[in-house]
Amino acid sequence: MRVEKDFLGEKQLNKNDLFGIHSLRACENFPDKTPFHIEWYKAIGLTKLACYMTYKNFKSAALEKHPENDLPIHLFDETIITALIESAEEIAEGKYFNHFIVPAIQGGAGTSINMNVNEIIANETLIKLDHNPGEYNIIDPIEHANIYQSTNDVIPTSLKLAAIKLLVKLEDKINDLRFDIEAIENKTRNTLRIGYTQMQEAVPSSYAMLFSSYNEALSRDWWRVSKCFERIKVVNLGGSAIGTGISVPRYFIMEVVPTLQKLTNLPITRSENMSDATSNIDSLVEVHAILKSHAVNLEKMVSDIRLLASDLTGTSDLKIPQKQVGSSIMPGKINPVIPEFVISAAHKIYANDTLITSLSAQGCLDLNAYLPVIGNALLESIKLLIAADETLKNNLFNGIEINNDTAEDKLYHSPAITTALSPYIGYNNAAILAKEMKKSGEDIFKVNGKLKLIEPKKLEKILAPQNLLKMGFTLGDIIE
Repeated sequence: MRVEKDFLGEKQLNKNDLFGIHSLRACENFPDKTPFHIEWYKAIGLTKLACYMTYKNFKSAALEKHPENDLPIHLFDETIITALIESAEEIAEGKYFNHFIVPAIQGGAGTSINMNVNEIIANETLIKLDHNPGEYNIIDPIEHANIYQSTNDVIPTSLKLAAIKLLVKLEDKINDLRFDIEAIENKTRNTLRIGYTQMQEAVPSSYAMLFSSYNEALSRDWWRVSKCFERIKVVNLGGSAIGTGISVPRYFIMEVVPTLQKLTNLPITRSENMSDATSNIDSLVEVHAILKSHAVNLEKMVSDIRLLASDLTGTSDLKIPQKQVGSSIMPGKINPVIPEFVISAAHKIYANDTLITSLSAQGCLDLNAYLPVIGNALLESIKLLIAADETLKNNLFNGIEINNDTAEDKLYHSPAITTALSPYIGYNNAAILAKEMKKSGEDIFKVNGKLKLIEPKKLEKILAPQNLLKMGFTLGDIIE
């Protein structure tokens, strides 16, 4: 065991724990078990790596101007800087995450997050230099691991870094899904179906038209997500507590963000108004609204498909893949689990949107104390959308089956088909056809054979797929 102290008192820790007293107090104060996102943890490692590399360059620049004995401030030995850099690199790879014990839901604006990482870095650096964890007189979590940093610039910067990396992945997943849907659209170009309005049979349509609407919606989602980077690329790293850069060398403020940019190869830029970037997080609200839009499109899409594939429609012309047994009591029952998962994820994202909106507005004066829960919700939403897009591609759209004959037969038996005849025989005569079709249950060709409202060959030509699916009609169509 080892004993650590802060100005509130003492705590006992296991001698090999890389976390310290600050992390332990946070766990006691925030006894929730919601796990912290490892992507954010890795991004903190990258952010601190940029800080240590900038510190190393700052020391070199200082020594060029001042002999070491005449430096007005104390600077770390190269061995310490090198070890700090190595520890940050390891955190950026996800190492020691089992020593990150602070939960995602917490108070304190992220101080507990920052200190947990600082303690891991300090203690791992001590081990690298052949010392024991907790010997903070040699390497200190604040004096060394947190050098020229603040929770209030490191944590939001790393959140944006984590979000950007996940958004790149989401962008790819949307495109992958869109390509699969486009393939179905092309395959069903002449597959007729009944179009519905307000869940009632309405007009002739095609499966290609239905899937083209999904394709277009996903194209908009892809475009919007690709623009998210512009919204959150501006960071406040170097701004210290409230964006004024207090207690931070000007050299560090100017160089740390370019260093992070080179390190990540991402379009990170330093804000021109650091106090704004520290106190206002409306850019996260904007980005999450874009994520919500994608969730809305996914829910609409899978709700349609679930309905079309359901037993409610009788003999369905669209079938979705059977992915798992649906009941522990009803033999042979298969449920639409993929659409249900996506709908569940979408509603979690809607809830996250409310949380992010309301807590972003709760920012007070120079800082928002609720960044940890806001960041947790943001990253959760991105990861849920990645999962939704992935399972839709692999477990739904890749296995959809559409029976062209069944779909066409249902359309020709539906009174909805008579809408196509209105320009040729008028609304009232088309309504007579529709009424008789409902009464007899026969297809339009047989009913017209009895009522003789339009010449049979003309009817067949009008109702051919290529003519039914044309955009509107011309006067020439009527004359022919």
